[in-house]
Amino acid sequence: MMPQDFVSQYESALGTQEWAQVAPLIHDGARVVFSNGRLLEGKAAIKDAYEANFRAIEGEDFRIENVQWLTSSDASAAYMFDFHWAGIINGTAASGAGRGMAVLINMGEA
Repeated sequence: MMPQDFVSQYESALGTQEWAQVAPLIHDGARVVFSNGRLLEGKAAIKDAYEANFRAIEGEDFRIENVQWLTSSDASAAYMFDFHWAGIINGTAASGAGRGMAVLINMGEA
């Protein structure tokens, strides 16, 4: 999969609020750092955190915008992006935004 395709599929998968859609895009050894600084190590920890977010934010609209590629090759890619989300939390409209960075590594797996 090309890195640009990954970003599009990841955004779409997160927008479904279904871990089954996100899981194929996350490697067992992946690491995610949330904007609050919380480090998630491994697919199980990422799953728990993402599912908690899915439960907390009803009808979430999640978008990735302004993708800026820092590097991209057959072996790896790195990009920065803006993200925006909106939904309902405890019956009240809520939204947020931030800036993220991701590093993708081609593990040679199908």
